[in-house]
Amino acid sequence: MFVETPCIVLDMEKVERNLKRMADICSAAGCRLRPHVKTHKIPELAKLQIQYGAAGITVAKLSEAEVMASSGIDDIFMAYPLVGDERIQRTIILAKKIRLICSTDCYESAALISQACVNAGIVLELRLEVDTGMHRTGIPYEKAVTEAERIAVLPGILLQGIFTFRGMIYDGKTDLDCKKCGEQEGRLMAALADELRSRNVPIQDVSVGSTPTGEFCAAVDGVTEVRPGTYIFQDMMQVNTHACSCTEDDVAAVILSQVVSTCKPEVAVIDCGCKSISTDVIPGKFPYELKGYGTVIGHPELKLERLSEEHGMLTSDNEISLKTGQLLKIIPNHICPAINLYDHVYLMRDGEIYGRYNVAARGMNY
Repeated sequence: MFVETPCIVLDMEKVERNLKRMADICSAAGCRLRPHVKTHKIPELAKLQIQYGAAGITVAKLSEAEVMASSGIDDIFMAYPLVGDERIQRTIILAKKIRLICSTDCYESAALISQACVNAGIVLELRLEVDTGMHRTGIPYEKAVTEAERIAVLPGILLQGIFTFRGMIYDGKTDLDCKKCGEQEGRLMAALADELRSRNVPIQDVSVGSTPTGEFCAAVDGVTEVRPGTYIFQDMMQVNTHACSCTEDDVAAVILSQVVSTCKPEVAVIDCGCKSISTDVIPGKFPYELKGYGTVIGHPELKLERLSEEHGMLTSDNEISLKTGQLLKIIPNHICPAINLYDHVYLMRDGEIYGRYNVAARGMNY
């Protein structure tokens, strides 16, 4: 099957191996797996995750949920604050068709959701987001009990859980020890749930974890659900942290790129620029200290040092021996935003490309 470069190619054997490993970890821990599909935005892959044991899926935005629901997925958690009258009304329409769990991080937003649900005659499942150290959305941990008590008595909603995204944080600082970060995240949230239950707030779900921390969160008593995303493909951040014991051989998604210029001995130019690869993880910066904007498989001497829109500049300490037209496989530092740059991805099995999936929720950021 002919493909144009740059493009993303998925090794489906590795995809399936990654899915099975995380599903087995969660099953052994007695913890539900609800993967975050913002990583791939592809309904076929979301269904494959469910086939491998996921209890449902997680999305970031309502538009992602709408795409996934239209493909037949009927158990979705939207792990992003639900804000705005029009968005609340769209949510209510979708919640009448599927199980849709929504989120809030403050009483004021929850009260608006409550009133809209009362007017629509529905009860919407809601989770309270808690900030355990990431310092973006989420009620501060020390204020969560009071906020949850206020939200729990609102009509038209059921405060059924709490959740957090902590990332690689331990004792308030960035730390690449996945085990201790995950265990602390799980313990903090399980303790909060116990405190809420003691105050007659009937919390059912404690949802935590990411790809690097998920397996360790899942083992914490009281954690009911983990939400890894990147594990389906892996990327250089996961290789760097050894998430899920990840090595380069576990990476299932690569960018296939072509050398377009070799007229300078110290630089080779490829057709993968910043419109084709993620740029949010800066090379050489703490905590990952990655070598370039991606890793060229089979060429440890090369560094993807600079990007313009359509050009990627590969450098080396020695003269570069690449040829014009040569194909290279590149592992992105961060696969999630890279996938969102493409309309479709190609599927490979036994070394042969045999089909493609549309990235159906690409650009669904609203």
